[in-house]
Amino acid sequence: MHLTSTLLAGAVAVASAAADNNYLGFNSGATLADRSAKFKKDFEAEFKTAQALNGAPGKFNAVRLYTNIQAYATDDPIEAFEAAIDTQTYMLLGIWASGAADITKEVTALQKAVDKYGSKFTDLVIGMSIGSEDLYRNSVTGTKNKAGLGADPEVIVSFIKDYKKAFDGGALAKVPIGHVDTWDAWTNSSNKAVIDAVDWIGVDEYPYYENGKGNDIKNAGKLFDKAYDATKAVANGKPVWVTETGWPVTGEKWDEAEPSAENAKYYWDEVGCRQLFGKTPTFWYNLRDSNPDNTMKFAITKDLSTTPQFNLTCPTTFDTDSKDSSSSSSSASSTPTSRSNGSTSVSSPTSTGSGSGSTGSTGATSAAGSSGAGASASAQAANNNKASGVGKVAASSSVAGILALVGAFLLL
Repeated sequence: MHLTSTLLAGAVAVASAAADNNYLGFNSGATLADRSAKFKKDFEAEFKTAQALNGAPGKFNAVRLYTNIQAYATDDPIEAFEAAIDTQTYMLLGIWASGAADITKEVTALQKAVDKYGSKFTDLVIGMSIGSEDLYRNSVTGTKNKAGLGADPEVIVSFIKDYKKAFDGGALAKVPIGHVDTWDAWTNSSNKAVIDAVDWIGVDEYPYYENGKGNDIKNAGKLFDKAYDATKAVANGKPVWVTETGWPVTGEKWDEAEPSAENAKYYWDEVGCRQLFGKTPTFWYNLRDSNPDNTMKFAITKDLSTTPQFNLTCPTTFDTDSKDSSSSSSSASSTPTSRSNGSTSVSSPTSTGSGSGSTGSTGATSAAGSSGAGASASAQAANNNKASGVGKVAASSSVAGILALVGAFLLL
């Protein structure tokens, strides 16, 4: 049987349309700054503010969640789902995997949501991340930094298989699957099995924390590009989503990096406007702060005001020359690295508000404080240098699915 020209044309059209879905969004954890649970009204307030930001270079109508479980519940769906439906917010969902023996409760919460909301819910799901920075936490450096319980590559791969089996044949079966981790976790060859198992790769990158590398704000664009290019170089052609990045508005100086609204604006321009917005699914860190233990504050708004703390309008010219980092990234990515204090001392700012606060799907504490499953206050306080975040890969996974379909037909 031969593949018809009509089918081929249709496949190309679908892939082209998917490539345009470069969503903009923020990260959103399951709890507030005082570690109390977020409910529908809290999520709804966030989503409405995100979509109405003054001067935004596009519509921030997507959100990245870390868990499917409502804070302090066992396996009930997080109320962010209903808030997203009411505000037409696209969702990059997350299954918390660090320290988990299985993902049964996460899956149960998600199945309950599918049964309750149907296509109103599933049509808004743009991606599924199985885990968040688990590989970093289980690295030598993650252990040194007391990042908490993580998960090895084989565990993440097994959870991906469990998820696929649970939703095989259903509406979520078409949703592209990814994993989120730090750039130097991705460039570590021991984690290649995870790259092979996913449809897209999510990278968390904060030049602010790149101590020992000249992390002055004027060099932030180049540092980001180097890490971003290194991740793309090992992605085997799979799309790379930026799931967390940002610059603090207030807080302590970190080596050469200084927090300020002016620097946060510069970073927004040089990294977001120049490199990311409209080009790849991007989930900025963050719309509002949720971790009382972290002295660095990244929120671009105060009290969810639609007037941001700095001008979000993108400039027409930039200081960073993208060619500089592109030429150096190939050498940077050719050597697998593990996370180190001298390179990326911390991957992201902890958001204890990201944890569900529940005993969750694993009963384990969240190392990042962005746990979707059982982040205890003590674990969160001990890991105040980690973070939380939102967006969609339709392009890559759709293309992958189309290519698989084409291959199947050609074999007939």
